[in-house]
Amino acid sequence: MTKPNKLYLYFRSAGYTILVIGLLCLMVTSLLFHSISPQLWGLSGIALVTLGSLMVIVPDRLQQHVAHQNNELWQNNATSRGTWAWLLGVVLTGFYVLLYWFPETLQGLILAVEPLSQLLRNKPSDQWFLYGLFYTLAVIIMGVYALLKYRNSRYHLIRTASVIFFQLGFAFILPGLLLAFNQREYYFSYFWPLKYDYLFPGTVSYLVDNGAALGVFMVFWGAVFSFLATPVLTYFYGKRWYCSWVCGCGGLAETAGDPYRHLSDKSKKAWQWEVAIIYPVLGFIIITTGLLWLNSYMGGSLLGRFSSGFSRSYGFFIGSLFSGVVGVGFYPLMGNRVWCRYGCPMAAYLGLLQKHLSRFRITTNGGQCISCGNCSTYCEMGIDVRWYAQQGEPIIRASCVGCGICAHVCPRGVLKLENGPTEGRYQGTTLIQRDDLKILN
Repeated sequence: MTKPNKLYLYFRSAGYTILVIGLLCLMVTSLLFHSISPQLWGLSGIALVTLGSLMVIVPDRLQQHVAHQNNELWQNNATSRGTWAWLLGVVLTGFYVLLYWFPETLQGLILAVEPLSQLLRNKPSDQWFLYGLFYTLAVIIMGVYALLKYRNSRYHLIRTASVIFFQLGFAFILPGLLLAFNQREYYFSYFWPLKYDYLFPGTVSYLVDNGAALGVFMVFWGAVFSFLATPVLTYFYGKRWYCSWVCGCGGLAETAGDPYRHLSDKSKKAWQWEVAIIYPVLGFIIITTGLLWLNSYMGGSLLGRFSSGFSRSYGFFIGSLFSGVVGVGFYPLMGNRVWCRYGCPMAAYLGLLQKHLSRFRITTNGGQCISCGNCSTYCEMGIDVRWYAQQGEPIIRASCVGCGICAHVCPRGVLKLENGPTEGRYQGTTLIQRDDLKILN
């Protein structure tokens, strides 16, 4: 790593200063919004945090050679479960707790983004608009981080640009514009079973009855992508088309969560827990959807007053507690794909399709593997990639999201993401064993 020049040090120091001032402005907005202008202080704080973050990120990434982007991650307190990592985890977890169950404590910040809400949605701000704004800014800011970190890879540049585009356009601007035109808020980049209620009978009836032609299109869009487009796209490209290119959860993991990808648990016990949790979650969604439709067909006589209990229980335990509090709040401690590995029903659905009905695989050239372990270290899904590489076996795992980082960090070009024919999909490369060499007769 080259010695930092004075200009870099100046920008970094100035960036940290601006970032701290921005955080202080947001803190003042949260605590003293009754006696100050929350819009002035809050929007100034958001702007300063954004500017300060970029002033730190851009020169820091450009200063480092592309081959040194992951240097000292295990020595950095913030990325090795040190004090700063725990502090960040507490802050993120606390924010989600306040967001879901004590939104009144965020009133100052909610008032701060009121002008933006009126501009985009023509409606008053609430905690969900605040969350969407913060979420999108995190993807954009850390998206710049990822673009610079992987700037020598065309695949990762396009992939990162894709998740930024879908989060900004399909998950933030478009739903806001729908509200501005007095339509139902709808996220076109989320599908059943991840957005589990989109195919519930109550939601379908509401969209069709109140949304007219647009509502019918929303139902049609959701059904087609859940049951037709998803299997077809997964057949050709694996689950990466969604988990690493489109999904907002995956987008946050690949950008804001990228510095923590090496913290994912690679143990066999973690894989056992993964299998034991994620598929029952998918099963719960399937059963719930089926029961609600059967109950609707029977006029409510099947479930009675318990008809909404299934969805409410899922929304609390999985949708809020797991995907938000644990899934994002634990980034600095458990890696960036906790939700995707253990709780996401869409990941389970896509994983089954990828493993059994897809052309996608990661091929390995075992003869070139030097067992450095970079691939396993930076696998965010906890896959022991090195073991497959050493054996020369293709990686065909339900959990793999096809992010391609394992291939990117390999110094020997052992790994390659492919969409080959299904014939011979599990066939590995031929390795020359020591006993096969007969130099002396």
